[in-house]
Amino acid sequence: MDSLTQVALGAAVTVAVMGRRTAVWKSALWGAVAGTLPDLDALIDHGDAVLNMVLHRGESHALFYLTLFAPLMAWLVARLHGEGALWRRWWLALWLALVTHPLLDTMTVYGTQLLLPFTNHPYGVGSVFIIDPLYTVPLLIGLVLALRTPLAVGLKANAAGLLLSSAYLVWSVLVQQHVELVARDSLQRQGIAADAVLVTPAPFNTVLWRVVAMTDTEYVEGYHSLLDNPPVIEWHRFDRGAELAAAHGDVEGLRRLAAFTHGFYSVHEHDGRLFVTDLRMGQEPSYIFRFDLGTMTERAHGPVAAQLSGERMDMRAGLQWLWPRLLGQPLPPPGLNLP
Repeated sequence: MDSLTQVALGAAVTVAVMGRRTAVWKSALWGAVAGTLPDLDALIDHGDAVLNMVLHRGESHALFYLTLFAPLMAWLVARLHGEGALWRRWWLALWLALVTHPLLDTMTVYGTQLLLPFTNHPYGVGSVFIIDPLYTVPLLIGLVLALRTPLAVGLKANAAGLLLSSAYLVWSVLVQQHVELVARDSLQRQGIAADAVLVTPAPFNTVLWRVVAMTDTEYVEGYHSLLDNPPVIEWHRFDRGAELAAAHGDVEGLRRLAAFTHGFYSVHEHDGRLFVTDLRMGQEPSYIFRFDLGTMTERAHGPVAAQLSGERMDMRAGLQWLWPRLLGQPLPPPGLNLP
């Protein structure tokens, strides 16, 4: 999730656990720090764009390592504030602030390696967008009230914010499962034999959902809003570059991205250069994570550092499309060239 959300979650969790035992501002401050720390791995440049992607949310997001770090951080905080008697409580509070960060990240589609060093599998539920005000705003309101109102009222408001935000996550998973059923039924009715189906929310909401389904030779993309009437998904077909993927399966960047995306990727060539695209984040034709893996000649002389060559959708056009499509109007995504 975005940095503001992680700060708010870490602070709210720590305030809830520490309660009346210390000043609310101390709990909020150190919870915010703990909620931010795992994302510092984004500052590391591995010299390769694909590596930067697949190694983000790695060790710094692993529950095992965060659990080992929590008592040290708690000892430092307790010693700094002269609250040695509260060390165990700080330990619990900061551990929860640390581990809820990757657990929340796992609700997005990106991929979080929660169980390192035991497995590097990237877990991703994909039921919430990376920025969703309906999740974040209750946390912020509860936290502000905890800092600005009488203690009893503030702690109740903070707890209510955590409860509402958690309920929203449950809602997102339930709706995701419903949309997947609608999508699979639509695929079957239209004779599309899909090997895998991905259901993720459109930006900033859990009413409009994007669906990607992979076949042997292509992928199809469609949208479903809970307000669609009738609930029929219109699919648009695209070549996935299966032959290119098979021919270049030994290219490290392609191999890594294929595993990291759980197969939701496409491959194409342009001017002799090989490109691989993560189909999970973005929408046709704009994808953030598209990588240039170089030419065959370049790769023959040794490993080629992947370069990021993705593009973002025009924000104004995207927002102009988002709201009416969310309300059930059957509009094609902006920028999509339809025959």
